[in-house]
Amino acid sequence: MSAEADIPSLVGVHHLKLPVRDLARSEAWYGRTLGYQRAAEFLEKGVLIEIVLSHPAGGPDLALRLAPDRAEAAAGFDYFAIAVPDGAAIEALAARLEALGEPHGGVWRGLRGWVLPSLHDPDGHEVRFYTMEEHTPHEPGEVMRMVDPLESAEQVRPAAP
Repeated sequence: MSAEADIPSLVGVHHLKLPVRDLARSEAWYGRTLGYQRAAEFLEKGVLIEIVLSHPAGGPDLALRLAPDRAEAAAGFDYFAIAVPDGAAIEALAARLEALGEPHGGVWRGLRGWVLPSLHDPDGHEVRFYTMEEHTPHEPGEVMRMVDPLESAEQVRPAAP
């Protein structure tokens, strides 16, 4: 039996979960900036403790869990990158965020695709976006390397001031 035969079958990310300090504030922000909508609620001892947001255009489900201490500890880190189809979609997203007055890091040429970093939600979590479209061909199993992302990345379009 080959080692590959023992590898479990996985199909993608089911949902992302973030600790937050204020469910209503976070829900409003994800709805306003990215179009997320409430899909499920979890109550514990009669208290709303978690909500699940879904994205009408195919983004990953996002669970927001009321956990103020954990939210504070997690602030500033980019736990995930939400995929967008291509360069045009990431440019459109950057323009939308700018129109909403949401600061971000601009669109950059990343290791394999284009990245839009440094958008922060109300708890300070970095919400990062990366294109599925790639600019650099590579072979399956090939390990790509970026030595210093800030030095080697090429900014495509800077964020609005």
